Amino acid sequence: MADDCTEDDLILYFYGEGRRRAEIEQHLENCAPCAASYRAIAGALAMIEAPAVPQRGDQYGLEVWQRIRPALAERQMPWWMLWMQGPRLAMLAAAAVLLVAAFVAGRAWEHQPAPTTTVATTAATPSAPAAEGRRRILLSSVADHLDRSERVLTDIVNTSSRDISAEQEWADDLLKTSRLYRQDAVDAGERSVASILDELERSLLDIVHSPSPISAADLDNIRRRIDAAALLFKVHVMSDELRQREDGPAAGPIARTAIRKTS
Repeated sequence: MADDCTEDDLILYFYGEGRRRAEIEQHLENCAPCAASYRAIAGALAMIEAPAVPQRGDQYGLEVWQRIRPALAERQMPWWMLWMQGPRLAMLAAAAVLLVAAFVAGRAWEHQPAPTTTVATTAATPSAPAAEGRRRILLSSVADHLDRSERVLTDIVNTSSRDISAEQEWADDLLKTSRLYRQDAVDAGERSVASILDELERSLLDIVHSPSPISAADLDNIRRRIDAAALLFKVHVMSDELRQREDGPAAGPIARTAIRKTS
């Protein structure tokens, strides 16, 4: 490498990038000016601290879903519904009237064949990538929701304290979120997901509506209902299956095999 290294070359070399690292390294060993420039650049770059990545809150999945949900619904509207809005609807009606008039006029001519007009209507369906993208986002958000719910249920099952006020606050937040996810799961055809969320909501309601501090008998009743429904197992299995579907190829609604075994 006969020419001196440029500043861009030295910056890329500092960050471990670029395609000529071996060539630049050899050049720096033999070129004192370039080596001095690299030391100055490296010293300046070393003083720059990378900004800390903010932690995602417990409601991050819900916030993302709520932001993109209206846009996804709008993109999935059939093209003919978007076209038939405002003045275009009047234009379509006028075109239909002209079409009928032309057909009647053609039938009035005895020596001419009646014109035949075929109007082809193609019902547009939401594009497969958009629908699959929306499904994957929903399943990822529900998986996060189930993980948080599992932690709350585990705390209730294992707690030795009679004060469950903290668990009740978490359960109340999860309950509001769960209702939204359950309706979206029904709309997406994910019946097994909606069924687990429905069972989960019942236990969350028990926790939220219990007194705090709670009596030993009331706490045991909540635990027995959780155990009887095998809810912790179902929530864990469903969360794992959603993670696998998120990482794997596109698939249809989740099979109920694993969950049916516990019913």
